[in-house]
Amino acid sequence: MKRCSVVRTSGSYPIRLLHGGDYNPDQWLDRPDILAEDIRLMKLARVNSVSIGIFAWVALEPEEGRFTFAWMDQTMALLGKAGIGVILATPTGARPAWMSQTYPEVLRVGPNRGRNLHGQRHDHCFTSPVYREKTRIIDTKLAERYSNEPGVQLWHLSNEYGGECHCPLCQDAFRAWLGKRYAGDLDALNKAWWTAFWSHTYTRWDQVESPAPHGETAVHGQVLDWKRFVTHQTRDFLRHERQAIQSVSDTIPITTNLMGFYEGLDYFSVAEDLDVVSWDSYPQWHSETQTDAQLARSVGTTHDLMRGCKRNTPFLLMESTPSVTNWSPIAKLKRPGMHLASSLLAVAHGSDSVQYFQWRKSRGSSEKFHGAVVDHVGHEHTRVVREVAQVGEALEQLQEVAGSLYAAETAVIYDW
Repeated sequence: MKRCSVVRTSGSYPIRLLHGGDYNPDQWLDRPDILAEDIRLMKLARVNSVSIGIFAWVALEPEEGRFTFAWMDQTMALLGKAGIGVILATPTGARPAWMSQTYPEVLRVGPNRGRNLHGQRHDHCFTSPVYREKTRIIDTKLAERYSNEPGVQLWHLSNEYGGECHCPLCQDAFRAWLGKRYAGDLDALNKAWWTAFWSHTYTRWDQVESPAPHGETAVHGQVLDWKRFVTHQTRDFLRHERQAIQSVSDTIPITTNLMGFYEGLDYFSVAEDLDVVSWDSYPQWHSETQTDAQLARSVGTTHDLMRGCKRNTPFLLMESTPSVTNWSPIAKLKRPGMHLASSLLAVAHGSDSVQYFQWRKSRGSSEKFHGAVVDHVGHEHTRVVREVAQVGEALEQLQEVAGSLYAAETAVIYDW
């Protein structure tokens, strides 16, 4: 069995199969009793690693330039005392309202050229100099404060990078990217895009725009180049975050959570900037249109794709649900034994973790009905907690496979 290092061997956190999930103590800062109870329940559920800080920007920087790390310091201390490792996230997947209000250029512009209001997630412009500077500051602050924490196992950059912005800044960046791609030759671009059809030939670079529902949509070369540019710009932002972290310390591996066969980005390209690939898996088990066995084959294929994004390194299952999802027409609880089976499916395909979104179910807002280890009832006397603990026990018995590589016997060609 060939082995490779996935997480840093440091202190009391050796290489092992990780079990845990997305932990958001910033949602419960007014309830110290709940935070203390979380640690007790994590031990019962055999959790050995949690990711923190993913959506915590406003809790870390409630006002521009004023940083509040006390709650995270306390969380780190409690987790460390319990022997639970940390995957520390940069909070750039959802920015504070003060930033949107003060610097509207950070708000994403849609293909219809309308600028979004503050809200949702990933409603930000990857090109914006302001957003990049604010990102650099918060990422650097986190690295300076926590890079030497013995419990930090990985850096988790942002969350589910994706989407695109069509603002004037991005239009200029797109034209600059095209200029490099076509060596400054506008005729070469026109020929590649076959713009002579319908007299759509460009005579100046500033005439070129990204695809739009009220503009060009069917010039295939343009659409394809735009998608390539979106991957380029997203990677550039990811590298910007990575550089901020590594300017302080480069000893901790870096990951971000991918989304399987997501069409918005070329993940083979994105993975080049990661030390470890991780992904979020939310299959709809017990469907009326296919058997669980058929769906398992599909999920296994996606595991294989994610593993193939970073050769010679195990991947991580960064998010899954131990129970239900909140976006299904009918939110079905997994049948008894299904959670263990689906978790071991990931490990069998090369994952070094089984992790969940999220640890404790939210009290309100967008995903209050999404599955979690600890339900709204707030105690361990549920089938979900019992089955999560069962998965944790199984992973403890399988620790020998941690860091091992999957020997593929068949190649499948996939082109993003």
